[in-house]
Amino acid sequence: MRPISLIFSLLLTSSLFSATPNIIVIYMDDMGYADVSCFGAQGYQTPNIDRLAKEGRKFTNFHVAQAVCSASRTALLTGCYPNRVGIHGALGPNSKHGINANEMTLAEVVKQKGYATAAVGKWHLGHLPQFLPTQHGFDEYYGLPYSNDMWPYHPERPKNNKGGFPKLPMMENDKIIDDDVTAEDQTHLTTDYTAKAVSFIERSKNKPFLLYLAQSMVHVPLFVSDKFKGKSGKGLFADVMMEVDWSVGQVLDTLDKNGLTENTWVIFSSDNGPWLSYGDHAGSAGPLREGKGTSWEGGTRVCGLMRWPGKIPAGTTSDAMMMTIDMLPTIAATVGADLPKHDIDGKNVWPLIIGGPEVKNPHDFYATYYEQNQLQVITSSDGQWKLQLPHKYRLLDTTQPKASGGIPVKYKQGEITTPELYDLYADISESKNVAADHPEIVSKLQAYAKAMRAELGDSLMKQPKGSGTREAGQSAEN
Repeated sequence: MRPISLIFSLLLTSSLFSATPNIIVIYMDDMGYADVSCFGAQGYQTPNIDRLAKEGRKFTNFHVAQAVCSASRTALLTGCYPNRVGIHGALGPNSKHGINANEMTLAEVVKQKGYATAAVGKWHLGHLPQFLPTQHGFDEYYGLPYSNDMWPYHPERPKNNKGGFPKLPMMENDKIIDDDVTAEDQTHLTTDYTAKAVSFIERSKNKPFLLYLAQSMVHVPLFVSDKFKGKSGKGLFADVMMEVDWSVGQVLDTLDKNGLTENTWVIFSSDNGPWLSYGDHAGSAGPLREGKGTSWEGGTRVCGLMRWPGKIPAGTTSDAMMMTIDMLPTIAATVGADLPKHDIDGKNVWPLIIGGPEVKNPHDFYATYYEQNQLQVITSSDGQWKLQLPHKYRLLDTTQPKASGGIPVKYKQGEITTPELYDLYADISESKNVAADHPEIVSKLQAYAKAMRAELGDSLMKQPKGSGTREAGQSAEN
C-alpha cells in the first residue's frame, strides 16, 4: 500500500490544475535573506516584492544548493546538485566548460508542453556557443553571459586590469550585440532586462510561457539608473534594491494588464546570500550566520516568495525546508511534463508549497557541497538539524572597519575541525554546537553523509568522484 502522504501528493498534483500555468522565475544575484521589506529590510521599502508575500506565500526556510553563482543556477535549472553535473563555483570568462547538452533544463522540461521560453539577465552556465541558453531550451536570450564584475573596469582593480578579464559582452540569443559593456551601460542593466521581460510576456500571452529573469543586481559592482539614483536616501545598495523592486512591479503590472495574473506562478528568490566583504555595497543576512561563499545559513538560506492566485494560499508563511533543486520536478509535475531519464536530486514539493505543517518533505535530507566537490553540510529535511562537517570556510572579520565604496575587506579563514550540530528550530543563527547533546542525530546525519559520498564524492575525504556524477560539457575552443 502506498503511504497516505504519497497518495495525497499525487492527488494534489493531478487534480489542482485546470489550466497550464505561465511560470516566471525571478532570480536575484547576491541578495541577502533580509534584503526585502517582508524579510526585515531596514531603511527602504520593497512594496512590489512584498506584494508577492501578500498575495502569495513567504518561505522562510528556502535554500540554494550552493552559495555561489554558477553552481546555484545549475541546481535551479537542472534539479540536480551542481556537482552531480560537473559544475562547481563560478565559471569565469576563460572557462572552457559549461552545462552539458545531455542535461535537461527547466526550459526543456516545459517545452514538452509547448511553452514559449525566455532567459533574460545573467546566465553563468557557460559563455561559449554550445552552452548558451538558446542551446538549452530557451527560445530567446538577452543578457550577460556571466557576472558583471568579470570586467576590466571593476573599481577594486587597478588600471592595469588585475585579473586579466576580457571586455564584458552583452548578448542577444547567440550573438554579441555589445562587445564592451561600460559603466554607463551597467546603469541601465535593470531597466533593459525589465523591458525585455515585459516584451516577452506581452508577445507570449496567448500561449503558456516560462520567463527566467536573472537580475545582475545586487552583485557588485552596483549600478543604478538615474531614476533611482539617490532616491532611497540610504545609499547605493538601497537605491539598487528600490530599482529591482520597481522591476518586479513592472512584471506584475504587465501580468495584470494582460489578464495573466490568475494563471501565472511567480517564484522570487536569490542565488545565494550577501557578499559581506563589500560592506555597505552588500546586503544583509539578518539573523543568519555569515553569507555568500559559505555553507552557513547566511550563505544558503535565501528569501523565497511564490504567488499563484487560487492555488498558493495568499498572505501565508511557511517554514518548511525546501531547496532550489526541487523546483524543476515540482514544475514538471504541475505542467504534466516528463522528468529527465537520468537521475536528478530534486523532488516534487508542491504539497509543501501549499500545505501546512502536517505535510512532510519527501527527502530524507539535503546536502550542501562547496568548492571542488567538498561535502560540507547535511541537513535533516524538516529543517531542524544541521550537521556542519569538517571544512575550512571564509569568515568576515567584524573587528576591522566595514568596507565602503565598493572596495572589499579581506576575509579571514575559519575552520570546523570536528562535526558540529545545530538545532535550527531553536538557534537559527548557528551559535551553539549541540553535537555532544545529540550523538544519535549526529550519527544519523553522518550516515547520510556517507551515502552522499558514495553517490557524488567528497574531495575532503579523498573521494573526488562518486558513482552518480556526470561530466560538464567541454568545449574544444582554445
